[in-house]
Amino acid sequence: MSDQNQPYFHIQRSYLRDLSLEQPNSPAIFLEQERLTVEVQINVSSERLEEDIFEVSVIATITTKIKEKIAFLIEGKQSGIFAIRNIPLEQLDSLIGITCPSIIYPYLRANLADAISRAGFQPIHLAEINFQSLYEQRKTELVVQKS
Repeated sequence: MSDQNQPYFHIQRSYLRDLSLEQPNSPAIFLEQERLTVEVQINVSSERLEEDIFEVSVIATITTKIKEKIAFLIEGKQSGIFAIRNIPLEQLDSLIGITCPSIIYPYLRANLADAISRAGFQPIHLAEINFQSLYEQRKTELVVQKS
């Protein structure tokens, strides 16, 4: 059996594709004494770039408020380019939906915490995510939508 037929998985690059930070109520928001409320949304997307090359992205949006005023809104998109070949089709989807996001998510967490800190706020350290659970939830939602 030649090496060309062996399963192959390799991350070629991880990069911060997009980062946006808004502070619509600064500098007055820094004088507020109330605690921040935090809302986090996480999404995963993927795209086939070439036959064996995929881009996978994890997108996080964090909205923080003090009372009803937005303190800051940050959105980051961390992407990775993955070479994947000779993986059975039934395993490819979960590899792209679970393994790839698990690899690039720590980079996104660090980039967002750093940007928030540089904006003058206490960094927000996003929790670990079980991408398998998120993947299974999305697959269930797709089945429900189709029926």
